[in-house]
Amino acid sequence: MATHFEQVPGLSEQIDPATRGYVFNQTMLRIKDPTRSLDFYTRVLGMRLVRKLDFPEMQFSLYFLAYLDDDQASDVPSDDLKRTTYTFGREAMLELTHNWGTEDDPDFAYHDGNAQPQGFGHIGVSVPDVYAASERFESLGVEFVKRPDDGKMKGLAFVKDPDGYWIEILRADTFERQANGQA
Repeated sequence: MATHFEQVPGLSEQIDPATRGYVFNQTMLRIKDPTRSLDFYTRVLGMRLVRKLDFPEMQFSLYFLAYLDDDQASDVPSDDLKRTTYTFGREAMLELTHNWGTEDDPDFAYHDGNAQPQGFGHIGVSVPDVYAASERFESLGVEFVKRPDDGKMKGLAFVKDPDGYWIEILRADTFERQANGQA
């Protein structure tokens, strides 16, 4: 089996066996107000809160969210320690970090990475129908960066979360459909 599925400069041709069992577990976004952010990610985007961890001595909380269907959700342990292990062992979690008190500061804001100086770009959420999802987001008052038919890249959208982070809304087979003339 090939080590990589594309060839570009900089790739290691050997995957170190010591990395077997590594999992891309999470990406973290800092949030100002957990009430607003949790509402957005659960009600608007349909994620589930899997675990919340509070660190009173350091005055911050972590919220771990994931996409889980009902069958997957039924497999999440109810025991706090086992659920913590589950949280740190599964793929594709979104970690929201809240530093206590930021929600009370009207001038406080995080850098979204898309304004200068650029850095972080976006997270992506794959949906069955970008246009239907976008109509729903529009009806919920979600702010768009790009609607599905704006710009040169058709069939994908970008929305903003309450902290201004960009979220790409795409369909998994968009490029395949475009190549087959199905746009």
